Amino acid sequence: MPLGWLLARLAECRDTTAVIWQDEPCPYDRLAAQVRDWSPILTSNGVTAGTVTALVGHYSPGSISLLLALLQARAIVVPLSVDALPHRDEFFAVAGVEHEFAVDANDRWTHTRRGAPSRDDAPLYQQLRTAGHPGIVLFSSGSTGPNKAAVHDATRLLERFQVRRHRFCVLTFLLFDHIGGLNTLFYGLANGGTVVSTPNRTPDAVCGLIERHRVDLLPVSPTFLNLLLMSDAWRRHDLSSLKRITYGTEVMPLSTLHRLKEAFPGVILQQTYGLSETGILQTKSRDDGSVWMRVGGQGYETKVVDGVLWIRSSTAMLGYLNAASPFDKDGWMNTQDAVEVDGEYLHILGRRSDVINVGGQKVFPAEVESVLLQLSNVRDAAVYGEPNPIMGQVVATRVNLSQPEDEDAFRKRARRFCRERLAPHKMPVRIELTGADQFTARFKKTRGPASPDSEQEKG
Repeated sequence: MPLGWLLARLAECRDTTAVIWQDEPCPYDRLAAQVRDWSPILTSNGVTAGTVTALVGHYSPGSISLLLALLQARAIVVPLSVDALPHRDEFFAVAGVEHEFAVDANDRWTHTRRGAPSRDDAPLYQQLRTAGHPGIVLFSSGSTGPNKAAVHDATRLLERFQVRRHRFCVLTFLLFDHIGGLNTLFYGLANGGTVVSTPNRTPDAVCGLIERHRVDLLPVSPTFLNLLLMSDAWRRHDLSSLKRITYGTEVMPLSTLHRLKEAFPGVILQQTYGLSETGILQTKSRDDGSVWMRVGGQGYETKVVDGVLWIRSSTAMLGYLNAASPFDKDGWMNTQDAVEVDGEYLHILGRRSDVINVGGQKVFPAEVESVLLQLSNVRDAAVYGEPNPIMGQVVATRVNLSQPEDEDAFRKRARRFCRERLAPHKMPVRIELTGADQFTARFKKTRGPASPDSEQEKG
């Protein structure tokens, strides 16, 4: 039984609340019963071991129980959040989806036989079928090229959760098809915690759930934390239950971290690190106000080569369906994340692809963004490189304002502010104002020149 140990944990907790969906609690015994109820439904619809099955849903009891039932049946699961539906046809074609289950906001489900042939030509799927293990296929966000389909051995991916750890009431902010979101879900269930679902991820909605359900663990992105602080939603709600805020998926601006520490003085602030390809690593921040962290833990090895982080992981994916393997012959993966090293601690500077080369000098966008976010009336900022015939690249930025302001006056004010805090080669040469959000559905910052209809696409 692939999930025998996890189903036993569910049985242990019985009437403890497992999931809160739309403010309604679902106890562990009901969730376990739903997992059992799915078995004949899967069989009658032709879903068997090795079948590639998509699951479109959120963190509702129906979606969660179906995910567990599919893994228990040794299926190969392709989870898809509602936010990723525009990519459904692309993802399904790459994954070779044979069956689709969709669970709606009312926890009602539908099944569609997609008619796609089984991916018998996919060696990664054959590995899973030969081993008799369930699989999970996760798609990248596609921020730096085509979406890649990472195939995980679910048995191996979930092994780390067998070690009992702290029990939390945790809010599932990261998406249903995100490695961090699944990590939150399995951690919560494996330790008898309560998983609080939030289909609405605005600052006020999130703070309202924390207040009503006494959430004590909040895993989010730095972009969301900046929006939370700027919105003042944290002042309008009772967030005294919070014990820990974890942040990852992108670089944390130091100025945002300092404001977060001031706003939540009694809360542990912990940076996390992980990739769709490697799983989520154990981390320990040097202190609550530091961007330095220790990375690793059992089953993970790290090394730094030429200023870039490499990882070897026992929970690594088997490979990509639609791209060459990123692992070398010894199992190491180049993360493409530039880092600084101080003893056993690392400071993630940013993706190498985001580095701006100004006349041979490197500029990391997060450093410039951190300064801009200290400027009054700035709600958000995204920094990127712009081609320049003399310097190669120069620094450019798009800025969201909290209140309307004359653009020329803001540029002068911003340049004066940055000149006092940044080296000349890090100074923004182009400064534009925008009303469009500068983050993805996963609340990761988007950088680069805006397309003419980017605001329409964001709507």
